[in-house]
Amino acid sequence: MAAEIQPQPLTRKPILLQRVEGSQEVVNMAVIVPKEEGVISVSEDRTVRVWLKRDSGQYWPSIYHAMPSPCSCMSFNPETRRLSIGLDNGTISEFILSEDYNKMTAVKNYQAHQSRVTMVLFVLELEWVLSTGQDKQFSWHCSESGQRLGCYRTSAVASGLQFDVETRHVFIGDHSGQVTILKLEQENCTLLTSFRGHTGGVTALCWDPVQRVLFSGSSDHSVIMWDIGGRKGTAIELQGHNDKVRALSYAQHTRQLISCGGDGGIVVWNMDVERQETPEWLDSDSCQKCDQPFFWNFKQMWDSKKIGLRQHHCRKCGKAVCGKCSSKRSSIPLMGFEFEVRVCDSCHEAITDEERAPTATFHDSKHNIVHVHFDATRGWLLTSGTDKVIKLWDMTPVVS
Repeated sequence: MAAEIQPQPLTRKPILLQRVEGSQEVVNMAVIVPKEEGVISVSEDRTVRVWLKRDSGQYWPSIYHAMPSPCSCMSFNPETRRLSIGLDNGTISEFILSEDYNKMTAVKNYQAHQSRVTMVLFVLELEWVLSTGQDKQFSWHCSESGQRLGCYRTSAVASGLQFDVETRHVFIGDHSGQVTILKLEQENCTLLTSFRGHTGGVTALCWDPVQRVLFSGSSDHSVIMWDIGGRKGTAIELQGHNDKVRALSYAQHTRQLISCGGDGGIVVWNMDVERQETPEWLDSDSCQKCDQPFFWNFKQMWDSKKIGLRQHHCRKCGKAVCGKCSSKRSSIPLMGFEFEVRVCDSCHEAITDEERAPTATFHDSKHNIVHVHFDATRGWLLTSGTDKVIKLWDMTPVVS
């Protein structure tokens, strides 16, 4: 009698729709063209390309434009078809694309920075062009006149830039790990606050204007969600990558965060759950469970005639504990720990199966990602990697 075959559960994962190849160097940024089967890319090989899907099903360049310097970043506004391109020489070049995306017309150049432009944003509502550069300057220009309106010197090279139109707040993340919030006026700015939470540099920022939260990704492999609107200073840490986080995107309609890293991982986080802050690590000269002295506590070691132990910390309660009292590992997804981390024995017993239920899904893009763009209307994700390849993914199986 034949054995009964049990059906295997279906694994929900992104569907690879297309590979777009042809760039000679890394594609630093690219966007999906709304309402079109097309992609706009800028590359270290100095080219701007508009790729349109042909009858063959392949994407071929309808525009191939060579710039005078490597293209480091871009900003595209679909309503006006205005394309702003940041260059390695510090210039921002602006173009208008034709309706059929077969022609681009030069509009103006901004002498924005003394060195490589790291981020550029075009704000249609205010007719502003915001940018950061390797010269440690944040600047903003009037897109109508081309004139510089103001600038602000950052503490380190900026690698993340976001803007909230309603409040005119600009968020700048830099290589030192600091996030700076400025209030912009027409010709001046005010420093509102700056804060740190990462042990490495900030590599990406993403702003949700509805929930009023800011997400920051870092070279320390973590993502932090900062509750800006709540005004309580809440910061939620998310640990789900094995390499630096390179790009972030937020799906507002489903309240899911997409983070991508140098490890090739695409992580989709469910942010529609009640998450908890990670506790502050407590200081102690002895284990807060068994009172055994730590190795620097010479007095207690001498008095108790015991050998000092190495200090660890429980990721759930934050207490300082010895290895014997923290021999267990557990995931704590609601605290952002999707991987197993060290916890003290009593916390390990208290964590329920429900608390261990994953709040994120993990997927392999099979290339080291440097940039992403999410088209929420179609549920498509674009990833560009160090392999010079652009990949288009259907994310509807996992972003829903």
